[in-house]
Amino acid sequence: MAREITGFSNPLVKRVRSLREKKFRKAEGLFLAEGLRILTEAREEGVLPEMLFHAGSTHPLARDLIAAMEDAGGEAAGYDVIETSADILSKISGKDNAQAVVGVYRDRLTPLEKLDRSKADIWIVAQSLRDPGNLGTILRTGDAVGAGGLILVDDCVDPFSVESVRASMGALFTQSITQARWPEFMTWLRSGPGELIGTSLKATHDYQEPRYQSPSFLLVGNEAQGLPEAYEAECDLLVKMPMLGKADSLNAAVATAVMAYELLNQKRKR
Repeated sequence: MAREITGFSNPLVKRVRSLREKKFRKAEGLFLAEGLRILTEAREEGVLPEMLFHAGSTHPLARDLIAAMEDAGGEAAGYDVIETSADILSKISGKDNAQAVVGVYRDRLTPLEKLDRSKADIWIVAQSLRDPGNLGTILRTGDAVGAGGLILVDDCVDPFSVESVRASMGALFTQSITQARWPEFMTWLRSGPGELIGTSLKATHDYQEPRYQSPSFLLVGNEAQGLPEAYEAECDLLVKMPMLGKADSLNAAVATAVMAYELLNQKRKR
């Protein structure tokens, strides 16, 4: 049974609103997702929100989501449905034109040691990525090419920020997400099969020249700095994409998509 909250000063509203800040997300192990499309993607992956805020939505997808939470045990099983106002939804999400629903989810980090590298031919590794839009777009690319997941190396933008979640368009719920330091990642990588592929302007190989092995770990560098030289040195392959105009590099998410589809196309032809 849904309950109703109408006051801005309600402690739960304040608590949920605080999840827009990284320190509170980390402390609670929770994050926000908004919009019926993203929440429906999550439901189709078998992931339900611990709390669902809605402004009296009668959309069929909203009804389906509420029904799924009730079928899973409802409030007794930790699934809380809260009806509120559009103004309070805006306060929670930080947007003037808030979506019709906002969900609160348990964070979805997968420990490095629990990754099963054999479940996919393609994995994406991002080092010191800073832009939440790029992170979300890379997750969408991973979903599109059937990647196993995204491994975030060193100090990357928070994948569970409102901006990252929004940019992922639901791919956050289809891709595993792992965080690790570089030495930890390299130890894990070299403990089993896997080819580490980096992109670099200093590379001599065109990106379509090599025949990539499986599983392929595609390493993406920081938007401004690219990959550190020491990290490039540990790659099995360094490749570059042709730049025929005046631009000297591609956006990190665009370069990831180009490389990911080259990997996919090679594996499709085998």
